[in-house]
Amino acid sequence: MRLALLALLGLAACSTASDTAAVPDVALPAMPMDVMKEATQTLSSDAFEGRAPGTPGEAKTLAYLVEQFQKAGLQPGNNGSWFQDVPLVAITAQNVSPLTFTGGTQAMRLNYGPEFVASTYRVTPNIAVKDSPVVFVGYGINAPEKGWNDYAGVDVRGKTVVILVNDPDWETAGLQGEFGGQAITYYGRWTYKYEEAARQGAAAALIVHDTQPAAYGWNVVQSSWTGEQQVADSANGHSDQTAANGWIQLDKAKALFASAGQDFDKLSAAAKVKGFKAVPLGDVKASLSFDNSIRKHASKNVIGILPGTKRPDEVVLYTAHWDHLGRCEAAPDGDDICNGAVDNATGTAALIAIAKANKDAGAPDRSLVFLAVTAEESGLLGSKYYGDNPVYPLAKTVGGVNIDAMNLTPPAKNVVVMGMGKSALDTYLKAALAKQNRMANAEPTPEKGFYYRSDHFMLAKHGVPMLYFDAGDDLVEGGRDAGRVAAADYEKNKYHGPKDEFDPNWNWAGAEKDLQVYYAVGRMLAMTTDWPNWVEGDEFRAARDKSRAGAK
Repeated sequence: MRLALLALLGLAACSTASDTAAVPDVALPAMPMDVMKEATQTLSSDAFEGRAPGTPGEAKTLAYLVEQFQKAGLQPGNNGSWFQDVPLVAITAQNVSPLTFTGGTQAMRLNYGPEFVASTYRVTPNIAVKDSPVVFVGYGINAPEKGWNDYAGVDVRGKTVVILVNDPDWETAGLQGEFGGQAITYYGRWTYKYEEAARQGAAAALIVHDTQPAAYGWNVVQSSWTGEQQVADSANGHSDQTAANGWIQLDKAKALFASAGQDFDKLSAAAKVKGFKAVPLGDVKASLSFDNSIRKHASKNVIGILPGTKRPDEVVLYTAHWDHLGRCEAAPDGDDICNGAVDNATGTAALIAIAKANKDAGAPDRSLVFLAVTAEESGLLGSKYYGDNPVYPLAKTVGGVNIDAMNLTPPAKNVVVMGMGKSALDTYLKAALAKQNRMANAEPTPEKGFYYRSDHFMLAKHGVPMLYFDAGDDLVEGGRDAGRVAAADYEKNKYHGPKDEFDPNWNWAGAEKDLQVYYAVGRMLAMTTDWPNWVEGDEFRAARDKSRAGAK
């Protein structure tokens, strides 16, 4: 899911990253905005049906990207092919029963969609969770290195676990705390919570939705976790995973706890303290069932390359995800296509425009690889597959820039950087921005963990320094107030819904400036002999050091 735009709703802190790298001077060209606009409009048109992997929309998207990459001057990037197969399974929950809780003071019956959502990773035609004892496991974290285990002393095999979203210290001011204080760690991500519940043997895992720590409203949950879901194919059909993963509305969770004679707020507060012990919810038992429509298919990453002239074996990555949600919950007017114009037709179009600008400028010293990945909306599956199966050795991958949703607001004085201070790439970004008299600001809401929510993360895990920044929130006209208004409108009315559509009245001036910066950072990396690294102590530093040591 793309949430970086939502970071604009807060105030940004100034960058304090040090300047250590020798950055080559790169001119900022006029960007081919006609290409950018046409590609965005085409990719987000109804004809592409929301670009869901494994649908006719994918076939149209792939054909269009190959055509446009060729026109931009790229060559096939995977040993003569434009594609990298990504084995996926599309699972659609059907005939979903209500989620029922019995055994408390009041039986509860939650409706699928408005009150709970559920799906499965298991590749099986039927799912049935029947009379499963319910246990509250706090934040659902097992972190031995921190001496923290929310599952200590409790056996949840065959049971349904209820989990809080984010980290225990997400409300902490500043970045000091057991789990990074205000900044989220991977332990706070919903992906981790489902993974750990499965490792503990749970039958089902239900995350309690709370808008502030989740960083998005229930509308995003409902549109994203209903309908067809993509999972990576596996030999065991994910039989080791929980039978059902889902979310429940906060007010329903509170009512559930009350029915079990527990106070949700008190238990939530207790879960923030090390040593918290999981709490069985009395005699309460959960039941849920649904059928699955299963379709195995190979989706595709699209890869193009502009070979370098001096060191072609050293590559710089540009990444963006081409997929979106396809058909989704209909708007009141009946529109059921989640077109994904901003998220992420704009980012995909940016790959094409940046490729053309680089071709026009002449091939750089290092190779530029343009990677349009699939299934980002399903859990970064395309970028994960590339990271695990790289076409170009990661030890020879200099670094990269991820483009996920360009904001169509007027020009801003700044850009907002996710994960600022993590790597030497900050220096390249600041050098590019200096040419526009703009600045880089740190993300205002590190507790929302935007750095872990897009495709760059799957490269960073392997040690490749990846830069991820979003449009600025301090607009030239209107300042931060105007920036927050624009971001709030997108979140409320368009994000992950049918109204994220191309608008012929968009103001592209801000996007053009950001596009120049994306171009410049990649071009600088391709024209230097530098090998940027993560800062000392960063979570990805060891992987980079090991990788580069093996390349020498």
